[in-house]
Amino acid sequence: MADHVEGGFETTSWDEKECQALGEGGAKVTRATFAQRFSGGIDAETVSETVMTYREDGTADFVGYVRVNGRLSGRPGTFVLQNVGAFDGKEVKAETEVVRGSATGELTGLTGKGTYAAPLGSTGSYSLDFSVG
Repeated sequence: MADHVEGGFETTSWDEKECQALGEGGAKVTRATFAQRFSGGIDAETVSETVMTYREDGTADFVGYVRVNGRLSGRPGTFVLQNVGAFDGKEVKAETEVVRGSATGELTGLTGKGTYAAPLGSTGSYSLDFSVG
């Protein structure tokens, strides 16, 4: 049976650069490196690398990897999440999955899937269903 955690996060740094323009009108591909502080069931600092494809209307799709360093339900360790999602111009929503074989410490063998959402601004919320071992 899977365990469940949820909580919030705050973005603490953001660096986004354009990789390639996709014609006139604002469509582009960017790469962002950013850090977040998670609280709740995940108590951790994270570093993310994300590639986004923006459309002319400012909406975007993205895929990224997040290295989580801290505690999950009180267990110390690190793990990587793969995020796939979209920005509709008002809110980011994504599905996330633990990258197989990425967990260390007391989280070795971690598997899991979840979601997160973040309206415009620096904070958001997450949920994760997971198993260890």
